[in-house]
Amino acid sequence: MTAELVRGQNHTLPQTRLEIRISAGAPVVAGATLGDEHGTVHGVERIAHPGSPQLPGLEVSRQAAADHRLAVDLDALPDGVYRVTVLLALPLEAGGPIRFGAVAAPFVAVTGLDGDEIATFTLTGLDTESAVAALELYRRQGGWKVRAVGQGYAGGLAAMLADQGVDRAAELAGSIQAAVARGMARSVSPPPPRTPEGDRVRHAAGPAPAPGGGQPPVRPPAAQQPEPPAAVPSGPIDYAHPRRQSAAPPPPRPAAPPAAPGQPAQPVAGDATGWSMDERLYNQIWGMFEDLARATAAYRSAVDFAESRMDQELAQTLSDPRSRIGGAGDRAREQARAKRDELTGRAREALDRDLAQLAAESAVVEPALPAPYAGWDNPVWHAYRVPMEIPMALRIGDLHLPESTALRIPLLVRLPLERGIWIDSGRTASEAAAPTDSDQLHRLAMESAVLHAARLLAVYPADEFSVHVIDPAGSAAAALAPLVRSGVLAGPPASGPGGVSSVLAQLTRRVDLVQMAIRAGAADSLPPDLDPAEQLLIVNDFPHGFDDRAVTQLRYLADEGPSVGVHLLMVADREDASAFGPVLDPLWRSLLRITPVADDHLADPWVGHAWTYEPLRTPPGSGVLELVLAQVAAARRTGPR
Repeated sequence: MTAELVRGQNHTLPQTRLEIRISAGAPVVAGATLGDEHGTVHGVERIAHPGSPQLPGLEVSRQAAADHRLAVDLDALPDGVYRVTVLLALPLEAGGPIRFGAVAAPFVAVTGLDGDEIATFTLTGLDTESAVAALELYRRQGGWKVRAVGQGYAGGLAAMLADQGVDRAAELAGSIQAAVARGMARSVSPPPPRTPEGDRVRHAAGPAPAPGGGQPPVRPPAAQQPEPPAAVPSGPIDYAHPRRQSAAPPPPRPAAPPAAPGQPAQPVAGDATGWSMDERLYNQIWGMFEDLARATAAYRSAVDFAESRMDQELAQTLSDPRSRIGGAGDRAREQARAKRDELTGRAREALDRDLAQLAAESAVVEPALPAPYAGWDNPVWHAYRVPMEIPMALRIGDLHLPESTALRIPLLVRLPLERGIWIDSGRTASEAAAPTDSDQLHRLAMESAVLHAARLLAVYPADEFSVHVIDPAGSAAAALAPLVRSGVLAGPPASGPGGVSSVLAQLTRRVDLVQMAIRAGAADSLPPDLDPAEQLLIVNDFPHGFDDRAVTQLRYLADEGPSVGVHLLMVADREDASAFGPVLDPLWRSLLRITPVADDHLADPWVGHAWTYEPLRTPPGSGVLELVLAQVAAARRTGPR
């Protein structure tokens, strides 16, 4: 049965030798790019286009045409290829259309070599775009899938290639258009003949993936990878490990158990690309995040389409006065609603299948997570030992969508922190915060800050992370008690104008000295009293107790601190800072806002869903926080200074 895809929806490919058939209302240029595990296209030799139509495992047309056939052999693709993106562009010919909105919607079908359709996609909704990424074939848990993309580019072919990390994209786009203009015309040759055994001859030799050992899909569409979600999509994700060594090959990935015929591959923790298990788990979690975002987007798009189609059919029925009375109108309404229900039911079935697969993957991934990625209820914390090196990321909460509240995706941020964190203690932070007493909400915010600080202390080696606290009125003594009792703070919480001024002066001096040392190339000539460890400043109840000078210093630390190892963790209600006017707007924008209660303000970088953020909590009655802090304190007492 053919899968009729909508934008964002995916479908499993039952075979690896395929044809991609393209039909458009005007001549278009067809091509394809081969991306690595990060979605980056490394050079022109990984791009098939009319001027260079053949690559191992891939062949495209040499000319612009209204109909194309692309031949694909996924088993024969070069090593390191994890995504094949099919591209369409309008030729730059005089008198031709300059935007896809002026031509009929292109139709793309993925078929087997016998011509049977596996999946189809109609690229609707295009307007000013002159190039579009139509669909992608990507690895997922030992097999391949197809995803309907439909991402258009008003900047044309050059913008699309640049988005995939191609160097000198504008020059390459010009050469492709020139090849089309020169009329280098030859359609794709038919698929190679069958052998006596009935199989087709490969275009080029290439290793077949081991059973169950495939890669997950390469997710973000750009060469630069997105940071964790922010209040608005903050751009593409960086999958690169900060300490990755390129001299050695990555260790083998875990093999998935063989799947039953016709069933998806069994999920395996760490079944992703990476040079360590931590990196593979990190990439796998981001892959699950993207899969859930796109699967939900496909479901919502299908529901919207079904509603729109029903409205159109009802409007058409009611436009005829004869159908407004009698049984004809009632039957038309029932038929329209029945069709709507059928379409939405099919969309929900597809979503439920994707959710079931992701839930199964989450069930094996969550228990395998190392402490920095794990929730406080994970038994890994009971076996905690102070690490010898910094992990690549830290979990700061969970994310979920309304369609799948039980499926939680860990929210990971890269280390070292690239920007500070603001825990919003305002009552307008979310629907859950509005009915909460303001004192209780502030207490929850400070408790959340303490848990985040404890996690950061726990995942850094001994003496490589220091925590300072500014509590101007001393109102957070109860929440700060675990940090104070364990002795892991760099000093007692600072209070009063003098304490606030002293801590801010110490940290701004550190930023100034490190910046000057770096600019002078004398990073080993810092004063002996300067603490070389990463610094975290917890600020409670901002802006109460802060004068103009202190506010200026905080803005300076937020802007300049992260690059030299000084980070902010602020607990504040933005409305309380309204007296400062717009002067603090740059400060708020520079911080990652999270909440002490559930809130749906975070957006993913792919389709922009509003995700509900759930803060991490220790289990009721658990002593895991005290256990971890005690080990950190003991390691600091015994470790070298």
